[in-house]
Amino acid sequence: MLDSRKKEIRIKAEAFREKCKVSKYGIIDLFGECERCGYKLLRYPLGEHADLGFSTKRDEDVVIFTNSCSRLAREIFTLAHEIGHIQMHFEQGVSFVENNLTLSGHTMNEKEQEANYFAACLLMPKNEVDRFFDLEINDDKLLSAMDIAKLMSEFNVSFQMVLNRLENIGKIDAKERLRLDNQKNELRIGNLLKSVGGNSRLNQASGEMAIPSEYIEYAIFNYNHNAIPMETLKKILEYYSLSIEDISDRLVPKAEEEPDLDDLIGGLDD
Repeated sequence: MLDSRKKEIRIKAEAFREKCKVSKYGIIDLFGECERCGYKLLRYPLGEHADLGFSTKRDEDVVIFTNSCSRLAREIFTLAHEIGHIQMHFEQGVSFVENNLTLSGHTMNEKEQEANYFAACLLMPKNEVDRFFDLEINDDKLLSAMDIAKLMSEFNVSFQMVLNRLENIGKIDAKERLRLDNQKNELRIGNLLKSVGGNSRLNQASGEMAIPSEYIEYAIFNYNHNAIPMETLKKILEYYSLSIEDISDRLVPKAEEEPDLDDLIGGLDD
């Protein structure tokens, strides 16, 4: 990626970040920020091996989906990645689906690389990382896995995300990264977060199901068109303290099927 393009992306990431509520270093609640921006955000536990995220624009609606079966830190990065697509790549009818490859940093797709860079700049801007090192890191000691856990908790990102970012901005080299990775494997991320009083939820899947109220209509539409099973419809209704009986007159009995990511938000045009 050209340096001039990287600068453009950093400017876009900083412009979005300025709208967000930030703690000492990191964005407090990126999910809430999306809603404040008017995005239609869905969080749904599709399963560990399903797609990680999805974004699309239909008419005037910008829709973002994240799979809440992934660890919270990964789900946050997925969301930041999708925001990058929205800020840089969205055109009417364009959509992006994310998996482990598109978010791994090894993808050759230019737009996916740009969205990854946007996410890194949004979640861990270099100036804030520099400030953290200046104020929070002991210069007399080697950087430790516990220091990485502190960075994780402050910026609400994963251990690997911290290592990627530190290497990319020149804070560590490949040898230091390997040493820190080995420490992580020995000590375990959950233990590291607990040892520094960090946010242990970052290393766990939230299983969150967050669906805007208008999506009751979409859920009914999708059930009637065989896109989601009865069990999924029940879970969505439970979220709004409703039961099947409350909407029974609007349902067409269908055979159960596994939910499909695209179909889950299908009904937006209807």
